[in-house]
Amino acid sequence: MDIEFVRSRFIKHFDGKTGNIYFSPGRINLIGEHTDYNGGFVFPGAVDKGIMAEVRPNGTDTVMCYSIDLKDRVEFKVADPEGPRATWARFIYGMVQEFKGLGVDVKGFNIAFAGDVPLGAGMSSSAAMESCFGCALNDLFADNKISKWDIALAGQATEHKYIGVNCGIMDQFASVFGQKGKLMRLDCRSREFEYFPFNPQGYKLVLVNSKVKHELAGSPYNDRRKSCENVVVALSKHFTNKKFETLRDANWEELEVIKGNVSAEDYQRAHFVLGEKDRVLAVCDALIAGDYETVGKKMYETHQGLSKEYEVSCEELDFLNEVAKDNGVTGSRIMGGGFGGCTINLVKDEIYDKFITDAMQRFEAKYGHAPEVYPVIISDGSHKVCYHIC
Repeated sequence: MDIEFVRSRFIKHFDGKTGNIYFSPGRINLIGEHTDYNGGFVFPGAVDKGIMAEVRPNGTDTVMCYSIDLKDRVEFKVADPEGPRATWARFIYGMVQEFKGLGVDVKGFNIAFAGDVPLGAGMSSSAAMESCFGCALNDLFADNKISKWDIALAGQATEHKYIGVNCGIMDQFASVFGQKGKLMRLDCRSREFEYFPFNPQGYKLVLVNSKVKHELAGSPYNDRRKSCENVVVALSKHFTNKKFETLRDANWEELEVIKGNVSAEDYQRAHFVLGEKDRVLAVCDALIAGDYETVGKKMYETHQGLSKEYEVSCEELDFLNEVAKDNGVTGSRIMGGGFGGCTINLVKDEIYDKFITDAMQRFEAKYGHAPEVYPVIISDGSHKVCYHIC
């Protein structure tokens, strides 16, 4: 992000004075899909693309907001019970209300912000916004006494209460807690987490966005969640001496014992989830050992499971995965919930250009449009970039 660009817009649209500049990143998830609601692990990292905001208290009870990207301006009172209508401004309003709920005496301020997180790529620009605004509010009005977890939870609450999106905590967690050169294994049940080194010398990490999103009939995410819950019920009925809260509590032997008590589809979904739990832990060991070939192998296994067992892939994503295999890419898989979006790819430097060229040409020839390509670097989480004078 260009600091001087954000600063020039802030000066132009307010009183000519400068404020503090804050940045929060988007995120990737290397492995661990559809594990969050099963009490398992996810493995995200912050990236070098995100949201940058300049903020300055204005001595009033009014928040004055300017979206640089949308060229839109909105104002609201700190104590407004309903808040603005514009969705983008409600992210700011929601964070203000959540910080007030934490006992912070938030006053009026001016804010201008812009982002370079690609929309629709599954990198969570919304969490980057919430985290950026939270970082600013914490610094300006709370003397940085609000914990990182409370900032992340305020972002999640903003999505739930003010945006209407019932999201999990991974995106906000990654944006707030990210560290350069490290991925994080987050236990979605306990919220315990651990950093793991991610310094793939000789490799690049790149997203290839299919730019397609398939809307399937019914509720595909809810259906898969229900399948997992069905298996937990069957496990609980059979193994009465053990408590099963989610599939996190099950092992392979127990799943095989109750295989005949559930539908083939439910068994298949559970089989993927248990496999994904093992793959996340295997990737942790591989990263500690610096073994990126094993990391890549597990990424391919995850794609296969998401495509064939969990059935959340689509033709375009499977095609991009095959192109990656054809080019000798170390690892490739769907990133995100599925049915469209991106593949995440771990690519050796010497084949990177060839892979990208081949993927773009073959995809466009088959589907009529070229995919978008986003190289990413694992970077720091939310932070203050500079004070009044950079």
